[in-house]
Amino acid sequence: MENKEQTPDHSLRRGLKQRYVSMIALGGSIGTGLFVTSGSSISQAGPGGAIVAYIIMGIMVYFLMTSLGEMATNMPVTGSFATYAGKYVDPALGFAMGWNYWFDYAINNAVEISTAAIIMKFWLPGVPGWIWSLTVLLLVFILNILAVGNFGAAEFWISAIKVVTILIFLVVGVLVIFGILGGHATGLSNFTYKKAPFVGGIPSIIGVFVVAGFSFQGTEMIGVTAGESQNPGKSIPKAIHQTFWRILLFYILSIAVIAAILPYTSKYLLGSSITISPFTLIFKRAGLALAASVMNAVILTAVISATNSGMYSSTRMLYSMANNGYAPKFFGRVIKNGIPVYSLIATTVIGLLAFLTSFVGPKIYMWLVDCSSLTGFIAWWGIAISHYRFRRAFVKQGHRLSELKYHAELFPLGPILSLVLCTIVIIAQNPSAFTSWNWYEIGITYISVPLVIILYIVYKIVKHTKLIPLDKVDVKPSTKDHE
Repeated sequence: MENKEQTPDHSLRRGLKQRYVSMIALGGSIGTGLFVTSGSSISQAGPGGAIVAYIIMGIMVYFLMTSLGEMATNMPVTGSFATYAGKYVDPALGFAMGWNYWFDYAINNAVEISTAAIIMKFWLPGVPGWIWSLTVLLLVFILNILAVGNFGAAEFWISAIKVVTILIFLVVGVLVIFGILGGHATGLSNFTYKKAPFVGGIPSIIGVFVVAGFSFQGTEMIGVTAGESQNPGKSIPKAIHQTFWRILLFYILSIAVIAAILPYTSKYLLGSSITISPFTLIFKRAGLALAASVMNAVILTAVISATNSGMYSSTRMLYSMANNGYAPKFFGRVIKNGIPVYSLIATTVIGLLAFLTSFVGPKIYMWLVDCSSLTGFIAWWGIAISHYRFRRAFVKQGHRLSELKYHAELFPLGPILSLVLCTIVIIAQNPSAFTSWNWYEIGITYISVPLVIILYIVYKIVKHTKLIPLDKVDVKPSTKDHE
């Protein structure tokens, strides 16, 4: 009889193909942040400021992904960066990072299914929203309980819809800029309109860091998939480079097209709904009569994709924590097709309970959403410090970089830059709250920071953990990479 409580690298199935790994990360980071709210960055910092901010944050994300790639190819495990924080820094940090990330996506799943209900009201306003939310949650649960290869295939095709939409948008946008569609050539005049291309100087660019950072979150899912990739030593590095360039080009080119057609002073750049989003408006200007319906359908697929990948990553993180002793052991059990079913059920239930608080206590629901707002940046911070410690320990113990299957370039610049920028973004979430010392706003905005610190301190006190000396860090490469 099959043992259902095997070690992490053998209980899950390596069923994720190379193209699935890339699409999971790509799909997790392309959603409403690009399709609906991308225009706000242009309005805030001007076309030049927005592009500069996205490029800088894109470079930071690249360094983070290469840092994660170096560790993931050396030791490919599910829920990787929490494991790495525990092995290369301090077990208490691994505990805090794991629960931080799980909480982030467990709560965000509730946000996404709530968004799905809002989207469906565009077509069927008479149907209660909770029906659509539960439908999406059930669909995502079914996709995640299937074998991981089936999950990857579903995510691949859902994400492909978004990619095709962006490509069509870019082509249509260029035709509008030159007057081939829409009847009026705008050229690049809006890049020098009034105070453009840079509006508000460096403070505005830093403000866009926050928007760009949220938009790029999800790229770290490459690390979460490492334990189930068919050939992590080859698929992870390839996925890192493909995902980085696709995301950066999609965002930069989309922002450039939007900025060329709509001046930074346009009220439509601040549109909070799909009917007045920059994507919809530009499709309408090109003569696409059903632009709102088409984009609404695309946004719905984006929400389903985000929920699907979020459910996957949070389930694997809980599973990984169980195998590392950070969560109850039964969360580490799997069923015959290699799915950590107890972790999946727990994550689904928490997402459902968080969603239900929107009925019984809207303030509680918004508090949960605010609590999870910074967790992605905290996870990135943890990846950077883990890689910094890993590389230093690797060299200190007499290893050569040639021993690594993949190594991040420009060390230690990459992790240090990532640490600095993540810290800036975390502080810049709501600086005005400190100006007036509004303790309520400070608490709501930054509460995830003390929560992580509390998790770290409590585990440290209970388990008596210490910072692992560099010469004691276990940097031995995994022998379980199926090549």
